[in-house]
Amino acid sequence: MAFKYEEAVPWGRSFDEYLRMFRLSKEDFSRSILGCADGPASFNAEMNRRKYRVASCDPLYQFSADHIRQRIEATYENVIGQTRQNTYRFVWDRIESPDALGRLRMEAMNDFLGDFEQGKSEERYVATELPELPFAPLSFEIALCSHFLFFYSDSYSLEFHKKAVDELCRVAGEVRIFPILTYNAEPCPIVAPTMDHLQKAGRKVSLEKVPYEFQRGGNMMLRISSGERA
Repeated sequence: MAFKYEEAVPWGRSFDEYLRMFRLSKEDFSRSILGCADGPASFNAEMNRRKYRVASCDPLYQFSADHIRQRIEATYENVIGQTRQNTYRFVWDRIESPDALGRLRMEAMNDFLGDFEQGKSEERYVATELPELPFAPLSFEIALCSHFLFFYSDSYSLEFHKKAVDELCRVAGEVRIFPILTYNAEPCPIVAPTMDHLQKAGRKVSLEKVPYEFQRGGNMMLRISSGERA
């Protein structure tokens, strides 16, 4: 599916959210990490400040920081408006309101924008997209995929998901995908057949609870490994 600038809806999550969404530990930080479909998240910027090994990939990165900022400004009110209309789908505890959500997201996205051009020159931000990535086999120890696979399963087929997870497993020894719900906070019907596909390929898969829940019921991630790690 061709990525079009005029259809992009940039929405970046914070470093703290990544820690909780993927249950990242101090030990994980010593490993090389790929963030796939990161968009304008601040995870890469903060990881780089802390001198950890990280790369992010997303088709959004083909554009300049100014163009990404313009899309954020053009779509922000619509995203927040949709959130206000669907407040019952979310858990308002750490993020107490749509206004607080907007502030958190804009802080994360501004952090990303401030880091983007330098990070792109350092090849920490790579313009590419699933199901084909330009990385050598096992280039990373962990691959994280946030709010893309399963999330948009009404737009991407089961076959796409199979190819995408196979590709993530090719470039990283361990893969973590969050959430396993759709954007409507509904159970994704593609999760079970995707897990079956991975198990038949000899991979170890598990659904694990994480210390993060913003979408109501969205507190589980899928972890995939070669079978050597739990």
